Amino acid sequence: MSNSIKAMVMSAGVGSRLDPLTKVVPKPLVPVANKPVMDILFEKLVSIGVKDVICNTYYLADKIIKRYEHNNLGINFNYIKEDNLSGTAGGVKKCQFFFDKEAPFLVLSADGLSNADLEKGIDIHKKSNAIATIGIKKIPLEEVSHFGVVVTDDKGFITEFQEKPSVEDAKSTFINTGIYIFDYKIFDYIPENTFYDFAKNVFPKLLKKHAINTFPVEEYWTDIGTIEQYKQSSQDLFDGKCSFAHEPVVETPDGAYISETTNIDKSVKFIGNSTIGKNVKIGKNSVIENSIIWDNVTIGDNIHVANSVIASNCTITVDLYSQIIGAGELIAPENLKICT
Repeated sequence: MSNSIKAMVMSAGVGSRLDPLTKVVPKPLVPVANKPVMDILFEKLVSIGVKDVICNTYYLADKIIKRYEHNNLGINFNYIKEDNLSGTAGGVKKCQFFFDKEAPFLVLSADGLSNADLEKGIDIHKKSNAIATIGIKKIPLEEVSHFGVVVTDDKGFITEFQEKPSVEDAKSTFINTGIYIFDYKIFDYIPENTFYDFAKNVFPKLLKKHAINTFPVEEYWTDIGTIEQYKQSSQDLFDGKCSFAHEPVVETPDGAYISETTNIDKSVKFIGNSTIGKNVKIGKNSVIENSIIWDNVTIGDNIHVANSVIASNCTITVDLYSQIIGAGELIAPENLKICT
């Protein structure tokens, strides 16, 4: 891949659908298998030779900047801080100065988790002479109402967009993954200092004047935009549906886990698939079942945690079933109301 290719990672969102996990952690830093999803994205970009990256930041911006300003991932990290959210396209417009006029560039979402073949997409884009190329993914018909549907001709060029159509009205089962490859000319279609969105504003206008191309994402793709999607992405990793570098999987008689904590007592029982962060203390004879536990969590003796997500710096002294616990909580019998 040519080193002239640069990328933008859209990183400004609040991530309200991941609340309470995102109260103190911005969505790009939410971990999958103990690795922030943006780390995974940056590692993928570096693997194809893309090292110059810019992010637009807004919510908890300083935490993103602090993590990546001096990183060991091989990324030349650049950023802007937005005072107000400006939409997907508006955020890209603010980064126009970063890109080269003669080269295409990538735009990706910070909450995307994918093994998409970006090199293939860039190659398809270059050959198409389109201003925009969108990664599209085929999904089951019954799921189309949750996504932006893309209708294409037999050559892969877009003829129509459908925003979350009903199953009966859907003209396609291909969806927009939010993986974009643009020519510099895209900036002609985005006004300055205006809240502007690709799906609602730019693409309909572009469709009338210029062809928008597509490339198929046949590999794994999801985002961690909701609690359920977040939990599912962790399960998908154990199921071998997606792949990225992480700590080794430890097999147990009743399941498996990925852990950055090495001193887990042998009496702890793991059922299903779980991830355990750094400096986690799990009490004797406790059971961890299909759960995601972040860093610096303390779990008492004889505690059963099942189908739950526990953010960092929590103390748990009561059983948890299907709970989402924000950072820094004490979950004990006297304050069980937090869990209801």
